[in-house]
Amino acid sequence: MLSNKSIRISRTARLPDPVRISRYAKAPELGPRVLFFSGGSALNKASRILKNYTHNSIHMVTPFDSGGSSAKLRKAFAMPSIGDLRSRLMALADENITGQPEVYRLFTYRFPAQGKPDRLLARLDAMIGGQDPLVHAIPNPMRRLIRNQLGFFREAMPAGFDLRGASTGNLILAGGYINNHQHLDPIIFLFSKLVGVLGTVRAIVNDNLHLGAILEDGSEVFGQHRLTGKEVAPLASPVSRLFLSASQERREPATSELRKKNRKLIKQADLICYPPGSFFTSLVANLLPQGVSPAIAACDSPKIYIPNLGHDPEQIGMTLESTVHTLLDYLRAGVPAECPDRELLNFILIDSKRGHYPGFKSLQGLRKLGIQVIDTRLISRHSAPYYDAGLLVAALLSLT
Repeated sequence: MLSNKSIRISRTARLPDPVRISRYAKAPELGPRVLFFSGGSALNKASRILKNYTHNSIHMVTPFDSGGSSAKLRKAFAMPSIGDLRSRLMALADENITGQPEVYRLFTYRFPAQGKPDRLLARLDAMIGGQDPLVHAIPNPMRRLIRNQLGFFREAMPAGFDLRGASTGNLILAGGYINNHQHLDPIIFLFSKLVGVLGTVRAIVNDNLHLGAILEDGSEVFGQHRLTGKEVAPLASPVSRLFLSASQERREPATSELRKKNRKLIKQADLICYPPGSFFTSLVANLLPQGVSPAIAACDSPKIYIPNLGHDPEQIGMTLESTVHTLLDYLRAGVPAECPDRELLNFILIDSKRGHYPGFKSLQGLRKLGIQVIDTRLISRHSAPYYDAGLLVAALLSLT
């Protein structure tokens, strides 16, 4: 009689594994389902390389950004952030599709930051009418679909909306969000088809929420842009706890539930990666919705953390060891106390010879955590002091 008990099978991995990588390059449509929890632009370069080896990568992106041009859209339409979603979609776009260069140019175009409001509005109307060169160059039916989404945005656009510096791709996504009853998935699907996205990009949740943080000095900070140290002064005290808030201006703790389709994608992944990027606002933010950690624990595939190199303004006073402990703290949320750490994180991928990891002393300290450390070449001469995207992709693919 057969038992229902699952059996773990291990193998020896070679990094990089030229045979495995070559096989993926020959048939990327059959490539592995490598899943990333990320946000921002830190993973875009790697994504552009990854699509040459697999068309099945999965990108869970945080929709809680509150800075840049996305902030204007969020304020005007009470919607999730879409800037990071657009950025990842474009990084994964198929560069060989007929008409792709024209679509790519439109979706990455930004209105002049110093433009006069009346001229920018006239330019938007010309795009909607199909007379603008950027839109006119796109063949139908893509052109008609794009004009329709821009039209929905224009119709809902509040008086005095500031188009300076606005991304056309963001306006198209916003129009689709408005037209689809405040749901991101339908317009992300359409956007993916328009640019031939070679992978799956999803917002981790569809809710209009913000990030809040309690700092160690007892103060509170609200809004993603106030945490990153990019648009405002860096934090003066370490983050004690990150949470979701219904308001960007005051503490209104909120909950959000991982959708069933995203839960299924996580469970079916061939490898789960916690990639480099802003530690709290890009990585941890994706772990806050309810249901994320249980879905990760239910996936039997490897889970890998790639720590940041150098200084991350969000990681004040954090060492590599304390960062791993913090990551595990958030991953344990929502899973039974008896769930072992190995169900949430198996490997740490580093380059100790060439990389600078704040507070890092030896591999022994990391190994005491019970997590296997893979120390391999991830930084090249031309990429230093940052990770080489090609080496990073090769290492991840070798572990699938």
